[in-house]
Amino acid sequence: MTRHWIAVASADHVRRGLKGGFMQVCHGKIAPLKRIEAGDHVAYYSPTGILGSKDGLQSFTAIGTVKTGDPYNFDMGNGFVPSRRDVDWDEAHTASIRPLLDKLEFTAGRPNWGAQLRFGLLQISAGDFALIEAAMTNKTAP
Repeated sequence: MTRHWIAVASADHVRRGLKGGFMQVCHGKIAPLKRIEAGDHVAYYSPTGILGSKDGLQSFTAIGTVKTGDPYNFDMGNGFVPSRRDVDWDEAHTASIRPLLDKLEFTAGRPNWGAQLRFGLLQISAGDFALIEAAMTNKTAP
């Protein structure tokens, strides 16, 4: 059964994954990536444009489908060897979360909606994913 996820990273980090066809979560930890399976859908939420900034981007910045294969380690140099999963990224544009806050199940009626995203990976409903996808691709949500 296909599951739907929100991964969290700054937009500059998401762009690296888009370019390389991969995703990383939680500062490269493997355990969260093991929860995701081939065929699952993932959307990246970026609270900021640049890691450590306070620019308030608060937008979805990538969306795609996880490819077949297990998580793997990748040596980025200087002793940093994060875990990754390969993703087939869709053509999409950045979409602010603000217009969706009252529509998404995981945020509606929650003044502290961002708290659940601090863990870096959140499973969401198919309906929520469809709303995010529609916002990012200008398709109509079912």
